Amino acid sequence: MKSKFIYDAVVIGAGAAGMMCAARIGQNRLSVALLDHAAKIGEKIRISGGGRCNFTNRHLDGRDGSAYFVSQNPRFVRHALSRYSSTDFIKLVEQYGIAYHEKHKGQMFCSESAKDIIDMLKNECGKGKVAWHTECSIHQVRPSDDKSYRFTVHTGQGTFHCRYLVVATGGLAAPAVGATPFGYELAKQFGHNIVTPEAALVPLRFEHWVQLGFDRLSGIALPVSVATGSGKNNIVFYEDLLFRHKGLSGPAILQISSYWHAGNTITINLYPHTDLSAALCNGKTGQKIQLNTALKQLCPTLPERLLDFWLSQAEFADYANQKWADIPNQILHNLGNSLNAWVLLPSGSDGHKKAEVTRGGVSVKEIDPKTMQSKLQEGLYFIGEVMDITGWLGGYNFQWAWSSAVCAAEAVCAS
Repeated sequence: MKSKFIYDAVVIGAGAAGMMCAARIGQNRLSVALLDHAAKIGEKIRISGGGRCNFTNRHLDGRDGSAYFVSQNPRFVRHALSRYSSTDFIKLVEQYGIAYHEKHKGQMFCSESAKDIIDMLKNECGKGKVAWHTECSIHQVRPSDDKSYRFTVHTGQGTFHCRYLVVATGGLAAPAVGATPFGYELAKQFGHNIVTPEAALVPLRFEHWVQLGFDRLSGIALPVSVATGSGKNNIVFYEDLLFRHKGLSGPAILQISSYWHAGNTITINLYPHTDLSAALCNGKTGQKIQLNTALKQLCPTLPERLLDFWLSQAEFADYANQKWADIPNQILHNLGNSLNAWVLLPSGSDGHKKAEVTRGGVSVKEIDPKTMQSKLQEGLYFIGEVMDITGWLGGYNFQWAWSSAVCAAEAVCAS
């Protein structure tokens, strides 16, 4: 006969948000169980930030952080991020004596290992006497027949009854470490709408990349600006770009991928602080050097391999070794513009397998932003990545996990 468990709250998903929420509920003296289908917990934390976990961003300091998130309603994040900010999480990290450092743009990393964050969260759960149930497959979740409880969760380890059910199952990114669509299916069961889940913070691919020879630039990295959209919907990032054998990556591409939609172009400025068209046209008078030499002098920080490749393209190849002063302004204008506004049409991305997060998820229109409770089902809460909330690269998604978890935990305990 399978076991029967009774708890005040059950949290499904032992990732960043799930552990944080369960710990807070337990520390407020409510009984709480933490369920996860995986044997190892916190794997996305472990592999994040190159193994050092970019656990928050100082820019989320309690003021309006909605500009750093992608959603059908980015303003949804305001209350949670003001209620529990990056400063609050950093204080917790300091309490555990975890060494950390700031890289750039407010990004906070562990100095040693991401395992420090996992151990901290486990310890916090220990303080709250959280009951762990790993390798726990969930067969069915339904409203409880017993009026004493709202939910019954049937699992491979027995039946759980609870008044509060928190869904912290994440998105579809990184299936190799356990991502599944379970959270979306559970939300739909209770009447929630799902904003189509798509890969985000992910490398992009392009048709004919190898045929056009761009694979020869593989390994080159440089600071650029990258944009997509137009008018009020135009979004621009100043980050590093990485050429790959099959496309583009690096922080610039990962960031813009969260805003890019199939069929839209992206525009990359390979030398963003100089108007190369004007510099090439206005500086040529009386010059005796060849164009290839001139371009390298005008762009001293661009890799020579990139500039040689650029000049080898059909439009410019006949002029590369000609005297700069003799080259028509139209050619120089086209060359400068091609480097300052390189327009590309992505054919797709590397998908969920290589994505860091998922764009889309449970519609936040049906969730209370102050409590994370479903507006359709009392006692049901959603936290973290399972919702239609996607943060920028740089610790924003982890802070959303902590903040939404704390809001939900406080709401559960208050009720």
